[in-house]
Amino acid sequence: MSFAPTSHLLLTAPQLGQLLVSTRKRHKLTQTAVANRVGLSQNRISYLEKHPDEISVKQLLSWCSALELDLRLGERDTALASSSAEW
Repeated sequence: MSFAPTSHLLLTAPQLGQLLVSTRKRHKLTQTAVANRVGLSQNRISYLEKHPDEISVKQLLSWCSALELDLRLGERDTALASSSAEW
């Protein structure tokens, strides 16, 4: 299945959870299908989608692979950071 590449700036754990759920649904995958690809139970996937702050780095990397997501880290644009801190 092919989708136009998009990028999301994540600043909080709940945003990560929302991204994982929306990407899973966009790919028409069940929690069970993701669980099988990640090596976890369906119950654990359900729990982690609601509590993304408890996802380990290893689990996140496997999850990204299962959903065809890239995980990228980079330095923040300091101009963007200072303007968002003002409000």
